[in-house]
Amino acid sequence: MDRGTEMGAAPSRGAGNGAVGHAAAGRIPLAVVVVDRGGLVSHWSSGARRMFGAPKEEALGRHVVDLLPVSGALPEDTDAAPFGSYATYDGLGRGLESSLDGRLSYPAAGRARLTVAGPGRIDVLWWAYPLVGPGKERLLVLAADAAAMRHEDDVSLERIAPGFALHTDFPGSEELARRLPEILPSMSVGESARIVSQVLELGYPVLEFSQNDLVPVTPDWGVPRRAERKARRERAARAAVSGVPVTQNLPDDEGEDLEYVAVRERLEFLNEVSGRIGTSLDLSQTILEVSRAVVPRFTDVAGTYLREQVVAGEGFPEGVPDTTTMWHRVALEHTDEPGRWDDVVPVGEAMPFPAHTPFFQCMTTGEPVLVPRISEQMGHMIAAQFEKRDIRPLITHRSMLVVPLKARNVVLGFMILLRHPERVEFNDMDRVTGAELAARAGLVLDNARMYTYQESVAETLQDSMLPTIAPRMAGCDIATRYLPGTLLGRVGGDWFDSVKLPGSRTALVVGDVMGHGLNSAAMMGQLRTAVQTMAALDLPPAQLLRNLDDLAQRLGDNYLATCLYAVYDPIAGKLHIANAGHIPPVLVRAGDGRSELLDLPTGAPIGVGGVPFEAVHVRVEPGDRLVMCTDGLVEVRGEDIGVGLATLCESAAHPAASMDHACDTIIRALNTRGGRKDDVALLMARLNGIESADVAAWRLVLDPVEVGRARAVVREQLHVWGLSGLADNAELMVGELVTNAVRHAHSRRIELRLVRGDTLLCEVDDDDHTLPNLVSAGPGDEFGRGLRLVSALSREWGASRTSAGKTVWFELALPRN
Repeated sequence: MDRGTEMGAAPSRGAGNGAVGHAAAGRIPLAVVVVDRGGLVSHWSSGARRMFGAPKEEALGRHVVDLLPVSGALPEDTDAAPFGSYATYDGLGRGLESSLDGRLSYPAAGRARLTVAGPGRIDVLWWAYPLVGPGKERLLVLAADAAAMRHEDDVSLERIAPGFALHTDFPGSEELARRLPEILPSMSVGESARIVSQVLELGYPVLEFSQNDLVPVTPDWGVPRRAERKARRERAARAAVSGVPVTQNLPDDEGEDLEYVAVRERLEFLNEVSGRIGTSLDLSQTILEVSRAVVPRFTDVAGTYLREQVVAGEGFPEGVPDTTTMWHRVALEHTDEPGRWDDVVPVGEAMPFPAHTPFFQCMTTGEPVLVPRISEQMGHMIAAQFEKRDIRPLITHRSMLVVPLKARNVVLGFMILLRHPERVEFNDMDRVTGAELAARAGLVLDNARMYTYQESVAETLQDSMLPTIAPRMAGCDIATRYLPGTLLGRVGGDWFDSVKLPGSRTALVVGDVMGHGLNSAAMMGQLRTAVQTMAALDLPPAQLLRNLDDLAQRLGDNYLATCLYAVYDPIAGKLHIANAGHIPPVLVRAGDGRSELLDLPTGAPIGVGGVPFEAVHVRVEPGDRLVMCTDGLVEVRGEDIGVGLATLCESAAHPAASMDHACDTIIRALNTRGGRKDDVALLMARLNGIESADVAAWRLVLDPVEVGRARAVVREQLHVWGLSGLADNAELMVGELVTNAVRHAHSRRIELRLVRGDTLLCEVDDDDHTLPNLVSAGPGDEFGRGLRLVSALSREWGASRTSAGKTVWFELALPRN
């Protein structure tokens, strides 16, 4: 757009009536100069040629400081200065010099006197915008002839100073923002939009007529009024019929006006579309936004097709599409009567496209394909893809434009745009507009695709790390809930777990890794695995947290987490709990329904290091409930956490028909307050206990004779419990375990215990720390068959170290009756 640029002044919110009225009516020459990163002039407008005297051919490629030498600041003498007191405005010539040679990285404005060819000395008002981005442009300079402004305005002005203001600070700002591209040189739509956004962000150019009166500088190309534009378009149409370009045979300014109108409409349309798409990261919503943005203004029918991997939420599709690539029709917008397209081309259909179609050409080249009119032959060829459905009446004689939806040079999909036969057909300018539209839509779709994919990966990762906890453990019932966060990237580091321990005990764990995202989820998986491993070693709660803290410090400086670890002994009726910076658990008493926050030593979070952990014992009764959760459930921004803890206690004490209902009651009470952003882990355990009548224990000595005694007492006890049907297998396996204990124990202490619960549990304790291994035994081997026998006959078996040695155990399923 190398045209002679004019500038006008539009009234602002606080402008004085007299000054603004004349300024708005005036037409002041405006020069536009663009400087590249080497300090060379890359654009020199016609206004710059008239103002500074150098023709465009001489200016392009020259150093800007040579073309615009600053004579210095204007004199403060009001007789010499055309604007009176304004001559004292600071930052005059020196500011322009600093901007031109790249010393200023911020926008600047002022007045300067330049010594230029032709006019000699000229006084200018100037605005300089430093530019950033991938383009070669470094600086945009706007300049107005100060003398011309003075001549055009016969009102004595107290002060005129160039400056900057947010374009939203004055009426008509949206119109001004839309017209701003008119002052820019001829460049691609993307480059123009990039520079416009920077100018608006840095500040709109304004004139200060007094201390409080701001007048925005508005470009005025002298675009003809509607009637005049219509007449010129008619002349352009006659020129086109004669076979010459639209701008030929027209006066220069008329051809340029028509070109300007077309370009401006294209920019307005693309800016409007850009504002309507990408409002959500939801892939389905984004697809609909892209399709609806172009109908009916740009096209009458818009069909959107995406590759199978994109629709499935998988990774980034690789390779060039071929004739086997499946394309899913994900959206269809049209202006035809409702239902006309639905049966013939339904949304959701997947199909490949053969090599001879314009669709295949678009998807393989990544370039738009323009078909001015779909002929009968092409319509028949396209319809062949739709089997028994005749699509020809819908597409024949229509103008078609196929544009690719690309991201990172990979075609994610394409859009088929069709215009009615009576509407003007797509042309080359529409092809460029469609390509730019598709480029923007492709980036938006790729952002939504990446978000959907990453969210799916993160949630899958977190789901795989959260355990599937059995609803019943020895002496207790367990229910859990997990709620993802409400922020983007909802994955967090909250977790819960339960671990089966020797002696019918159960370890209950709730933890919270600080932070969100995949890193927190991965860290949570590491810490959870570590807790399970150390719990299997039957470490005391305080020692387990101490070891976990050491591990977190070895893994890295950023490993910080809170953790609550409790061991429930249903036979002794006790909880053994240690806390590492976590919120305290709630204990609901079965007797009176009273709930309380357990008073525990808080401890420091895991990963801080050097801080001791303490454990406490809490007596519990059968039917008591323990509620453990993360702070995301009780903490709301702007509210004291004590309010959430009080609500937790109150809701936990509410009567419920089941454990699941009790969890849901807590979630409803705390999750409806609003403001929650963190993820939530909740674990509730009903501590049922194990009656003493369901436990039998014996002490054995290191004597092979004790093996027979062990078998006898087990058979007798099972008969008392009415489990005689299990006696043969139980007696046989007990004999094997006691035999191993007698052979390997160091002292005279061996303990045998039977526990009747949901299963029959048998445990044998001794003081040898070496765990038994399942080995292969040959026909002549004396050892190795005992554990194989236990493994074959039991429901489950295992061995774990204890502080005194080890425990080897097995379980048998109880009869169903």
